[in-house]
Amino acid sequence: MPLISIVVFQPEGKRVKIEVGSNLLESAKLAGVDLTSVCGGKGTCGKCKVVVEKMESVSPITKIEEEILTSGEISKGYRLACRTQINNSLIVRIPEESRTGKQRLQVEGIETPVKLEPFIRKYFIKLSKPTLQDPRSDFDRLMEELRKHYGVRDVGIEYEVVKPLASALRDADWEITVIVWDDKEIVNIESGDTTKRCFGYAVDIGTTKLAGYLLNLDTGKVMAVGSLMNPQIPYGEDVIARIAYKDHKELQHVVVEGINQILKDLCDKVGVGFGEVYEMTAVGNTAMHHLFLNINPKYVALSPYTPVIREGTDVKASEVGVEINPHGNVHALPVIAGYVGADSVADILATEIYKRDELCLALDIGTNTEVVLGNKDWMLACSCASGPAFEGAHIKHGMRAASGAIEKVTIDPKSLEVKYKTIDDAKPCGICGSAIVDIPAELLKAGIVDVNGTMNACPNLPRLREKEGVKEFVIAWKEETSAGGDIVITQKDLREIQLAKAAMHTGAATLMKEAEVTEKDIDLVFIAGAFGSYIDPGNARIIGMYPEVQLKKVKVVGNAAGTGARMALVSKTARETAEEISKKVKYVELANDPNFQNELMNSSFMPYADLSKYPETSKLLKKLGHYPKKSPPIM
Repeated sequence: MPLISIVVFQPEGKRVKIEVGSNLLESAKLAGVDLTSVCGGKGTCGKCKVVVEKMESVSPITKIEEEILTSGEISKGYRLACRTQINNSLIVRIPEESRTGKQRLQVEGIETPVKLEPFIRKYFIKLSKPTLQDPRSDFDRLMEELRKHYGVRDVGIEYEVVKPLASALRDADWEITVIVWDDKEIVNIESGDTTKRCFGYAVDIGTTKLAGYLLNLDTGKVMAVGSLMNPQIPYGEDVIARIAYKDHKELQHVVVEGINQILKDLCDKVGVGFGEVYEMTAVGNTAMHHLFLNINPKYVALSPYTPVIREGTDVKASEVGVEINPHGNVHALPVIAGYVGADSVADILATEIYKRDELCLALDIGTNTEVVLGNKDWMLACSCASGPAFEGAHIKHGMRAASGAIEKVTIDPKSLEVKYKTIDDAKPCGICGSAIVDIPAELLKAGIVDVNGTMNACPNLPRLREKEGVKEFVIAWKEETSAGGDIVITQKDLREIQLAKAAMHTGAATLMKEAEVTEKDIDLVFIAGAFGSYIDPGNARIIGMYPEVQLKKVKVVGNAAGTGARMALVSKTARETAEEISKKVKYVELANDPNFQNELMNSSFMPYADLSKYPETSKLLKKLGHYPKKSPPIM
């Protein structure tokens, strides 16, 4: 018999029995407590900090923990839950900074008009009762009325609908509403006239967040919107970690649970029953797409990175566990390649790049940033492993966008004083993605860092200091925060930000080189994604997240993937267009470019190694007196 210990999580007082040798992160999952873990237990993100009361009840501190935790934290009993094994029963406290909390998740996006032509149609009919003179079958009688009144012909009927058909007709006194999918198949029969109650559900399955939209299919209008952190996050911070996870069925189960939770909340909010929702559309990157459909994504992560299926996929709701009407249809939009998925197809659909004359550049910013370049004549796409830095991972005081997160930072170039704004105007407890973009841009403009991203010596600046051999800049002093200490950005943090932004810039630069175009040729830049909705486009350009295009050409479009999913839900034409987009876009594998490493290195400078490509930023730095005397070498 395995030895069992009891772990009590405070302040909730939740307790769980677990085998000795398990780690505290596994215990937290089992207990259902709110504990952040964005790396899936690899010990790399440093976000699952807990305080252990009795060190003798757990395994000795590991080398990884010694590297991530400060000496002060270690002395106070801090441990990383994923690195700490249980030896005996114990009490664990989860500090506020380790909690996911209520997230601000962007679900709104650009509104793109679309022809209303849903796949689900409802037809009300009154049937004559059978007699000895007219003993036609119930189904023949039903089909005759559909042909006579609505011109609906040659439709099939689901077996599970046929079985209760006789009693359904008679219980309804022969007045029924017939629900038909794509004028091909009868998927249900409802008593009376329910034609005004026809609903659909669109979902954007992001690596970090889920966004759900409940729509009235008769009007095409959004009735309610909801969001949730992707429940797969504790299993891995990125798609590679989730693809590598040992049990894909478990990942499918937890993401469907999240999708169902949003659906329940939306239906409760507007008084709609699950059974009244007859179709769902889903978008996501290729890994999320495959995991949702319970398709093994193993080979997406292995060269040559092929998806199992590219085309749009239709399955019954009951087959994937989504709790819309069990006879309802779930449509997953097509993908483009192993690392460019249905969310990119939805972005292109929503921004209408596929039919524009102008040359467009679109970036859907996330853990993986997808980049699209093109117009109605051609489109190129690539995926950049930008990592989770802009979601707060690998950043010392980084966090997701929740109450108390610092979301906006400015530094006066003359006085070097810092001003910041937090979500909900709460006391600061960390730094979220939009401020993670602001800070290096503001430090650069103030001359506190150079174009290499290195913190300069500023002897008379108390905010700039060195702690345990690492330079750091104080954004908020201890007495201003709820975190129990100063909130800082470190030199190591800056390097993480540079790596993330360099990946995005490299993607855009590689596509531009492939297409033989320059920054001057680009007419429109679309910034998409939840994170992209809150960033300052000017500061993003200053640090070189994307090529220097005039800011008037930059358009923030919010959750464009969600918009595309909604368009495909209410329009057959949009769904057909999505298939055409999937076939038309040419995927560019960045690793195949022999100049990839050099481009990545040049892109790591702020804004870029060749400052002549950023004339507006160079002009600003010159004006502020922080233009480098010697540009870094261009590889």
